[in-house]
Amino acid sequence: MIDLGRLRALHAVASYKTVLAAGDALHCTPSAVSQQLAKLERETGATLVEKDGRGLRLTEAGRLLAGHAERVLAAVDEAESALMAHRDTVTGRLNVAAFATACRALLPHALHRLAGEHPQLSTGLLEVNPHEGLDALHRGHVDLAVLDDWPEVALRYPPGVTYVELGWDVADLIVPSGHRLTGTTSLARCRDERWIAAKAGDICHEWLTRVLPGVQPDFHVGEFETELTLIAAGLGVAIIPRLARPRLPDGVRVVRVTPEPRRRVVVAWREASAARPAIKAAVRALQSAWDRLESS
Repeated sequence: MIDLGRLRALHAVASYKTVLAAGDALHCTPSAVSQQLAKLERETGATLVEKDGRGLRLTEAGRLLAGHAERVLAAVDEAESALMAHRDTVTGRLNVAAFATACRALLPHALHRLAGEHPQLSTGLLEVNPHEGLDALHRGHVDLAVLDDWPEVALRYPPGVTYVELGWDVADLIVPSGHRLTGTTSLARCRDERWIAAKAGDICHEWLTRVLPGVQPDFHVGEFETELTLIAAGLGVAIIPRLARPRLPDGVRVVRVTPEPRRRVVVAWREASAARPAIKAAVRALQSAWDRLESS
């Protein structure tokens, strides 16, 4: 019988291409991954990996077994979820991936509620962009992902991943206090402004360059608070979602944009884990956190 731990090692190498990256994903040393692969080759009587420069690549037999491994591991995940649902106990560990704003605005309340209501459940949090969060969820490295999904960018949900919508987050144009624009404007009227934006690769940056093709932001920063500081200094303008917006500093003001830029905030999980009580409890906690923000 093939050992599940060895299948996990093969699946990780297939996903991450190197033993080092596979070890990081599995929270073990590269030598431990190599040992698991060697044992799996002896167990199956087949050569599954071969050297490719400094890395490894799967042989034809390795690719065949890795494909089966993904389905087997998903089935095991589903079986464990069904067993937990049968016990109807919120226990174990739940790892959550979330975009930065959700980490600040939603997760503190949600995780605090989970800790109070379900003391047998331990939780972990990973701050990532939504593309990374979806990938980590699909690969099984987190159990739940809180994602921001702009319609103009449209996240692609992998097979086997499902989600529920928490709500819609509206964004506004933030400008220096003495700026020419007042009241309400359109994005088209802002095309020639000096733009302050998220870093390239961030979904908010991707959204901006899609809705205003050809725009080249002069400033690329990682935090909305930094964007506000730069706006207050008179260096440019930015689109900032309301969920992400702290108290506005002196020297800036809001200009409403029509039609309103909006992003959908969703919670996603693997279908194989849907029956797990911890997933259901976490979704309820996140919905409570969202409702709390909406009513404040």
